[in-house]
Order: sequence, then structure tokens, then C-alpha cells
Amino acid sequence: MAIQNIRYDTENQLFTLSTKNTSYQMKVDSRGFLLHLYYGAKISGNMEYLLTYYDRGFSGNPYEEETRTYSLDVLPQEYPTLGTGDYRSSALIVRNADGTESCTLRYKEHTIQKGKYSLRGLPAVYATNQEAETLEISLEDVVSKVEVRLFYGVLWEEDIITRSVVIVNGGSEEIIIEKAGSACVDFLYGNYDLISFYGRHAMERNIQRSKILHGNTVIGSRRGASSHQYNPALIIASSDATEDFGSCYGMAFVYSGNFQFEAEKDQFGLTRTMMGLLPEQFHYPLKHGEELIVPETILSYSAAGFSFLSEHFHRCIRNHVCRGEYQHQVRPILLNSWEAAYFDFNGETIVGLAKEAAELGIDMVVMDDGWFGKRDDDNSGLGDWEVNEKKLGCTLKDLIRRVTDTGVKFGIWIEPEMISEDSELYRTHPDWALQIPGRKPVRSRNQLVLDFSREEVRNEVFDAICKVLDQGEISYVKWDMNRSLADIFSKEHVAGKVHYLYVLGVYEFLERLALRYPSMLIEGCCGGGGRFDAGMMYYTPQIWCSDNTDAVDRLRIQYGTSFFYPISVVGSHVSAIPNHQTGRKTSLKTRGIVAMAGTFGYELDPKLLGEEERAEIKEQIKTYRNYEDLIRNGIYYRLTDPFTDDCTAWLFVSKDKKQALLNIVVTEVHGNMEVSFVKLKGLQKGAVYRELTSGKAYVAEALMEAGLPVSVETGEYNSCQFVFAVQEKL
Repeated sequence: MAIQNIRYDTENQLFTLSTKNTSYQMKVDSRGFLLHLYYGAKISGNMEYLLTYYDRGFSGNPYEEETRTYSLDVLPQEYPTLGTGDYRSSALIVRNADGTESCTLRYKEHTIQKGKYSLRGLPAVYATNQEAETLEISLEDVVSKVEVRLFYGVLWEEDIITRSVVIVNGGSEEIIIEKAGSACVDFLYGNYDLISFYGRHAMERNIQRSKILHGNTVIGSRRGASSHQYNPALIIASSDATEDFGSCYGMAFVYSGNFQFEAEKDQFGLTRTMMGLLPEQFHYPLKHGEELIVPETILSYSAAGFSFLSEHFHRCIRNHVCRGEYQHQVRPILLNSWEAAYFDFNGETIVGLAKEAAELGIDMVVMDDGWFGKRDDDNSGLGDWEVNEKKLGCTLKDLIRRVTDTGVKFGIWIEPEMISEDSELYRTHPDWALQIPGRKPVRSRNQLVLDFSREEVRNEVFDAICKVLDQGEISYVKWDMNRSLADIFSKEHVAGKVHYLYVLGVYEFLERLALRYPSMLIEGCCGGGGRFDAGMMYYTPQIWCSDNTDAVDRLRIQYGTSFFYPISVVGSHVSAIPNHQTGRKTSLKTRGIVAMAGTFGYELDPKLLGEEERAEIKEQIKTYRNYEDLIRNGIYYRLTDPFTDDCTAWLFVSKDKKQALLNIVVTEVHGNMEVSFVKLKGLQKGAVYRELTSGKAYVAEALMEAGLPVSVETGEYNSCQFVFAVQEKL
């Protein structure tokens, strides 16, 4: 049965967008302005009655107004602009040819279509004509002829609404876009908290909750990537919202470059939230007929807390963002050479790892950094994508054959966006690196960044990498990026366009790679989680979650990650101890349980393991294979908070609720400890679940309301897994 997700009331010029559980409403008022009325739990009727009109003194009025009670400074808007008398943050700032910054947008026309809109050159949520509808509203400034097309995608079943914007210069003179957002949501009243995810390299996506106070809270990235420091996904929540209670709104930017989120509570208690491109170092000129496409923002609302909101985003990203053959396929369990050998390896090392992997039941060996050019450390060689056969002691073709002959697949690491000054490519084309003429460039990790805004640069690197990938059966590529952008200058583009065009260049390269090698799994990476965003997930269905492989730190990293991103995209491995980043020692059992909250693999040298450890790894692999579908596609629940609780617990429940996998890691150990109780979620009410290891039976309501006691054991970071299966009805 076709569902009409988007309705237009002609008489009242009212737009209502509906999903299974939510409503979003806006209207064109009598002056032609597009006002936001409501977003939240499902409602019916016209919500225009919520708008109030008073003389607010220093709030300005449109020139044609005969009274002082109408002001855009105090009204909720769909796409606020600078120059209208609204003194709050603007979603759009246009610099006109005469140097003025002014743009007044009024309704022009709209269309409603089946299916989900797409964005040229940019990733976006996709859906069939049966799954989604698109609303396009055109607004225009009658003086400058700037046209702004607002796009809304409505996915009924997923409780998702997407927003994007296309800005077109319909005038005769050049304009400059100084700021461009893709989504604005105004809240007429209420006190809200902002939940953001901050961090640093090797400690990404820590959760932070703060009140949205009067003034402007700004979070974003200036690094050219979405960054380790601030993730482009945030939650606006009622002050009483918890995992299972209260109203909350999620906003996730489908973009892998500079971004800016703003939350502003104004003088009259209205809260404005916006997501879009970072205005700094962004000055985008548009000549007559040219357009700027603003990346998409995914919106969702939950009336039942964060857990329900996370489920919306998990389904959306897993089913409507990730693509390709591996979108729903079982992922290979891999052994990466990085922490096993770093740069110190040859072909025999890789073949040795392959033999060990085959014996343990691992599916794939990945040859990480150091196989190309002059590359025995991180000071040289980037850009020279030619196999160093002298180092390997053989051709890549021979190495791949020898690895696959052991019964495992072969994968390889690349860093296409980077260049070393000590490289043949730099000596030949120094102008291809991002650097400002007359200034010494900023180095990071002793490397520079290639200007991926230029097609000739991308083509040269693409051809060189394809020559490598064509040398044998390569099943996996790890795409890395190990520094932030600086020295923004390009020979071909105005500096204010370079950040944006750089990201589009990365996307174009990845799209070409995916089309040429459709059966190859591409894993994204940016020093781990520095580009962990929905934009990259459109091209890479899994991303290395963090360079930090310490199991205890990963509890916090993966906890924060889970608020928006599904387990199926989280790259997570078991590493050696003492851990190479923290020096911490944790049991192999705990490291395995933590890594199973992800795509699963190993980051160690198996030759250094004892027989008991090797046997335990075989059991881990068997366990993961048994529950891989449950982990990847099941509903994920956060049961405790690793920042505040004595233990970290999380749960996977199958869609039919017949199976559940409970994972617990104890992170605080004290003398004569209290017993912790973990309450399960999402089970089938009225059912009896049998725990498969102990054989004990539990009533579903008992597990959810009273919980399960966590064993008090001595020793640090003990862990356990419980598998529950429905046995009978009461």
C-alpha cells in the first residue's frame, strides 16, 4: 500500500511530512516566508496556532508591514538568511556583487515526487519509490534572483527525514556564498541539552552533555576532514531524556570535510539548531546559472529516548547509506600486518602471517603501510604507488598468489591523498601538493596533502593505484588519511572553494574505485576515526573505528560511536598485549568480546602466541561466526555507561526477539565489591529465555526489570558473554 508521506494543504499553504512515528510541519505565510511549525511525535491538524505575534521592540519588521508585531527575528524559520532583520544565526549568507550581504527568500513553487532525491557529486541517503518521497521547495530573492531549492526526503518506515539545499545564481552578476547550511530546526520553547561527541586521535567520540544556554554553541571541524575532535552527528534532547525516556532529535551530516553545527537559545527562549558547511575558509563564488550543492543532513526524532533514536540511525545508515556487495554480506575476519610488523616486513613475513591466519581460521591477511616506493618509515615514499619488489623479494602478483594459495584472501593498505617531499612524485610535481606560494608548508607526520580538488592529480594517482590493484586478486583495500589539511591554495580554484572541492574529489575517486572493483571491500580510515561519518560510509561500508586498539579505551570509543553508527561499519580488532598505544594488559577473552562489537579481526603476530592463546582465538572465531548476523543486523542496546558505571554492558537482540547476545566487561574492581545488576532490553515479553552456556531459564520480564547479577571476581577487566534463546511461552 502506497503511503503519502508528504501532504500539501493548498488553502493554508501548509506542508506536512509524516513518518511512521513523527510529523514535521511548515507553512508559507501570507508574506511568502517559509516558517517552521513543528517537528516531533506524530500529530494531525494545523500547528500554525503555535505562532505568536507581538511588538518586540528592537526586532525589525519587513518594509511592507503596517504593524510592528511581525518580525523574522522571533519567528521559527525553515531556512533563515542574513539581511532580513533576523539577528540570530543564519543558514545562508550571500555576498552580492556590490559587496552587501543580504538575501530575502520568499516562496516561489514546490514539487512532490515519489522516491528520494540524489545529490550530484555528493553522498546521500537513497531509497526506492516505495520507500520514500521527496519535497522540493523553491525560494527566491526577487532582487538578486538567487534561488534556493530546499530538498526534503521522507522515509516512512525508518522515521527519517533528510534535508539538503541547492543554491542557484539566477542573476546576471557574480555572487559569493559565505555560509551555507543544509538543515535548520527551530524550537519555539523548551529547555534542551546538547549531546556531542568530542575526542582526539586514538580517543574519539567521547560523549559530552551540556545545557543549551542563551548564546551560541558552535561545534565543528576546520581540519579538512570531519575530524577526531568533533563528530558531525549530534543530539538535541529534553533535559530529562535518558536511554529509554524522553524526547530527542538527531542530526547527522552526510559529509567528510569541514562542518559546523550551531545551537542558539535566543532572547525569547526559542532554540535554533543548524548543520552545514563551516564558513571559515569558505567563500564560494557563483556566476550566472552556477549552483552550490550543500551536503545532506539526516534528521530523526524519538519520543522514547536515545536507544530508539540510535535504532533509527542504525537502520538508515545500514540500509540506505552503505552500498555495494558488502552492504549486507558477511565481512571477512582479517589479520592486519601493522601491529604485527609495522614497516619491518618482506614477502616472507606476509606469507608467514597468511599461513598462521589459515591455521587459526582467519579469512584474510592485509599488508599495511610500507610495500611501495622508498617506504621503510613514515618520512618518505607517499605518492610513489609502485611496488617495492626489492623489499618484498618478489612481485606483488607472486605474493598475492602465495597468500591466496594458503587459503586466505589478500588485502592492501593505501593512502592516496598524501605525498611525501621525499618521493619521485613530489620531485616531478611539487605544485600538486597543497601549499601557499612563497610560504613554507605545514608538515604533519612529515607529509603533505595532494590537491584532490584538481582532476589531473586524482587521475594520475588513480591510474597508479589501479596498476597495483590489477596485479592479482586483491579482495580488500584499507584507505587511510593521516593528517589534517592546511595551506589551502590551488592553481585551479579560488581558495574559498578548495576545501569543498577537495572532499568532492575524494568522493569522485572512491566512486570510480568502487565501480572498477565492485567485489572489493573498501575500509575507510583517517588515523582511525578521524573521518568516521555517514559521507564516507556511502563509499566504505566499514571504517577503522580508532587507531587505539586497547580494549578498555575501546569500550568508551565504541560506546560513543554507537549513538549514530551501526556495528556493521565499526572496524574493531583484537590486538597484542601490552597494548601498543596504552601499555595496558587485558585478557584475550576481554579483547575478543570488545572486538566483537564490530567487524572483528586481529592486529598481532600469531607466531608470538602460546598454544592456549591460539586455541582461544579459534574459539573466538567460532563464536563470532555463530553470531555474526546477530551482531551485524540485530538491534543494539547500550545497557550501562562506561564513563560512570563499574561495568560496561551491551546487548544484541535479533529482529524476531528470539535470540540475544549479552556482553559485559568489568572496568572497576575494588575490595569487597558491591554486586552490579545489568538489566536487559528489547526481549519478547512473556517469553522464557534459556542461557545456552549454563542452561538456566529466565523470564523475559525478570531479565528486563530486575536484571542479571555480574559476577564479582578478582583481577582487572574480567568479561563474560551470555547467549539467550527463546525456549517457550509462559
